[in-house]
Amino acid sequence: MTEQEKCACGLPYDTLFAGREEAHLACADLCYDYNHTRPSDLAARETIIRTLFGKTGERFYIEPNLFCGFGFNIEIGENFFMNNNGVLVDPGKIIFGDNVFIGPNCSFYTALHPLDAALRNQNLEIALPIHVGSDVWFGGNCVVLPGVTIGSNVVIGAGSLVNHDIPDGVVAFGNPCKVRRAITSADREPYSRHLAD
Repeated sequence: MTEQEKCACGLPYDTLFAGREEAHLACADLCYDYNHTRPSDLAARETIIRTLFGKTGERFYIEPNLFCGFGFNIEIGENFFMNNNGVLVDPGKIIFGDNVFIGPNCSFYTALHPLDAALRNQNLEIALPIHVGSDVWFGGNCVVLPGVTIGSNVVIGAGSLVNHDIPDGVVAFGNPCKVRRAITSADREPYSRHLAD
């Protein structure tokens, strides 16, 4: 099994395997190009993201600055929005469903380094995928750690450190992030009277 195959399977792998640095630099160049586009040049931005990411929906909007490690491991669904300073550390897959809204300064990390210093200094790593369902909103300054799955119809409050799975249909926040309550029809009430006007 190659080091790349080990990485894809969630097994410990040597981060110095052949071709990895070239792939990272190609991604870094595309991120640089994206982050230096004119705000009004939406066509150039769209082209870069479609080149960079492994899969995209038809409609998405990502504010610069955007940083990711490889790009091809990132999949976004329809109607994806990411605000400024998104960080996607993606030796493992990062998969977002439809209608995902991400506030500023949010980070998603799939890389897991050994706690043991001797192993860490051998450039070993494990990549654990992150899965995010549909209809999810992340407040600003959230961090999602390796191997986490977040369900659909979820709100993750600002400043949360998400270090374990979050089920469908809940509001969760904190450090560490914890489920606080279910999302219910009462959550529509503050908006419904304005929508009816």
